[in-house]
Amino acid sequence: MKTEQIRKLLELVAEGNMGTDDAFESLKHLPFENLGFAHVDTHRSLRTGLPEVIFAESKIPTQIVEIAERIVAAGGPLLATRCKPEGAAALKQRFPKGVHDPLCRTFHFEEEPAVDKGQGLILVISAGTSDIPVAGEAALTARLMGNRVETLYDVGVAGVHRLLEHRALMQSARVIVVVAGMEGALPSVVGGLVACPIVAVPTSVGYGASFHGLSALLGMLNSCAPGVSVVNIDNGFGAGVVAGLINREQSSEHG
Repeated sequence: MKTEQIRKLLELVAEGNMGTDDAFESLKHLPFENLGFAHVDTHRSLRTGLPEVIFAESKIPTQIVEIAERIVAAGGPLLATRCKPEGAAALKQRFPKGVHDPLCRTFHFEEEPAVDKGQGLILVISAGTSDIPVAGEAALTARLMGNRVETLYDVGVAGVHRLLEHRALMQSARVIVVVAGMEGALPSVVGGLVACPIVAVPTSVGYGASFHGLSALLGMLNSCAPGVSVVNIDNGFGAGVVAGLINREQSSEHG
């Protein structure tokens, strides 16, 4: 349930336009709802500003839909990550206006577009086209948190002139998410060009010696550029959340 919903509910009770029993009925599922196979955290948006998100990869469609219904009833928005086609199809049937992105393996549904609560721009950069699934997950997550987001794809170090063409855009961002596989060098390059925080995301893209993203992870952890923090391999969702939280902090230099 959103802060605005609870405030409105209390106003209705205070004005005598709603009884306490009806108000209790509306609030009884706080702080979570027990579905047996899941405890849906309907209170999360009040604590963190982000509603519970469904990690759909290992869930069956009926479980995904039932959790989704509770999240939407609590005020949404709905975001399911690592969503397989059968799970996405079930969600689409239940929420016809929802959007499935098969490339990024996400499904999201909003009653209303997210309001921009950030202090500036979040820029999501991918080194290669093969990194877009993770970058797209990060961008969508940050946007649903209430941030202005732009993307810049396929500007890796193999052709660094492609990146330098967008220096003004990078320098206008308040937070940058940099997604890269292979050797994971791009966050260090970006970190040497801008003053804002960088959230680096290693991906499992690469040949054998990339060890499914481990090489990129270690390269990013050993970055010589200041201001670079690193999330786990392929964790676009986590990067989007971190970037969104940073963008909500007040700053005298940005926003």
